[in-house]
Amino acid sequence: MQKHLTFKQKILVAGTLFGMFFGAGNLIFPVHLGQLAGRNVIPAMIGFIITAVGIPIMGVAAIGNTHSDGLQQLSNKVGKGYGYVFSCLLYLTIGPGFAIPRCATTSFTVGVAPMLSAGASESIALLIFSVIFFAIVLILSLRPGEITVWIGKVITPIFLVFLAILVVTALINPSTSVSDVEPAAGYQTGALSLGFIEGYNTMDAIAGLAFGIVVIDIIRSMGVTDDSDVAKAVLSSGLLTSIPMIVIYVTTILMGTQSRGLFETSENGGIALAQISGHYLGRAGSLVLAATITCACLKTAIGLVTSCSDAFSRMFPKGLSYRAWAVIFTVFSFLISNFDLSKIISYSLRGYFRLSFLFGQGQALSKIISYSLPLLLFLYPLAITLILLALFGNLFHHDRAVYVSVTAFTCIAALFDLAKALPANLKTALHLDGAVGLAEKILPFFDISLGWVLPAFVGLVLGLIIHFAKKQKVA
Repeated sequence: MQKHLTFKQKILVAGTLFGMFFGAGNLIFPVHLGQLAGRNVIPAMIGFIITAVGIPIMGVAAIGNTHSDGLQQLSNKVGKGYGYVFSCLLYLTIGPGFAIPRCATTSFTVGVAPMLSAGASESIALLIFSVIFFAIVLILSLRPGEITVWIGKVITPIFLVFLAILVVTALINPSTSVSDVEPAAGYQTGALSLGFIEGYNTMDAIAGLAFGIVVIDIIRSMGVTDDSDVAKAVLSSGLLTSIPMIVIYVTTILMGTQSRGLFETSENGGIALAQISGHYLGRAGSLVLAATITCACLKTAIGLVTSCSDAFSRMFPKGLSYRAWAVIFTVFSFLISNFDLSKIISYSLRGYFRLSFLFGQGQALSKIISYSLPLLLFLYPLAITLILLALFGNLFHHDRAVYVSVTAFTCIAALFDLAKALPANLKTALHLDGAVGLAEKILPFFDISLGWVLPAFVGLVLGLIIHFAKKQKVA
């Protein structure tokens, strides 16, 4: 019986995990950060990497550290009912509800649409493209045992080759020195904290919790069956995954900073990527960018369909099979992606920050965004606290009292973030303005959607007091 992964197997698992994590948005976001940070790019980069790499990898490690089979089993430490609700909400949010449809629309709009002729119908072109895109996703998702081959050995290497062409070409031909680039207003003094918040907005911490189940299945399929050995393999694979993520973030952020010698600060990184690829690679730049974006979105979509289908088949063992869930999620995502392109891309926090440049910020788009942000701002704090509790749970023997206390206080504070993000008319109709105003006065960092931090700490202290009181009583 094999107890440990070989180094080659660890590399393969890490490559697969990297492929699932790294979507198109993970390129668009850091490039724009580099343009904004200017000469203060180093502290901004550090803050970004902490939350865009550190927390997501910790999410995967949390699944392994607690010997959980997935997110539901991990969140059951708070309560069985909570585990079902939180898991369903999280998977639907990063799956067929938002992220999977956006994978198709993003790769089409950034990579394919600019190459269409003037008289071509975008809606027909999107329909054809999405049929091909989701057919590939479904075929590969129906073979979860081969996910390491397709994502780890095929799509990810292709993606890295095309990305390297663009990044290396830009970095060896810098248009200006980083030290000569003036930072944007907020980055002149608060680059570290702003970089931290920008990384927080990538939402990859939620993806880390979702992908944990796939990574564990892959490791077990390689012959590692003991829970402790699986946990060690998950952690080591996660650490290996962080290396290429950090390298790509550092280089793309620097590429964004140096592009300020050629272009003004763009609305966001999507425009910047198109400008940079066009400048350095000419007409070929459009093809390189299209291939890079499509490969990035394709592997992420495969990972999301696989994760969601696996999770729902386990949560409801007497219901549909894995294959049935995969078909449902893929078909639903296909339909949503063709329903309204601008709406799908703007349905999530990541979509708002990274892709709103595609359609402007018209009244209709802003209204859609205002309805989607509350759910995401509510989920993210709960995901972060669950990850941290799972990683350090051995210190309090994973006492449910601590999990419940921290989650309850975090949930209450996150509800204020949810209320704050609601459309103004709905907020007024529900008489929430007073509650939001009170939260602004008493909760530190509430203005940057981190008002949950202090309540979570209070919940931790209270939970630990209960834990040690019970321990003392037993003694």
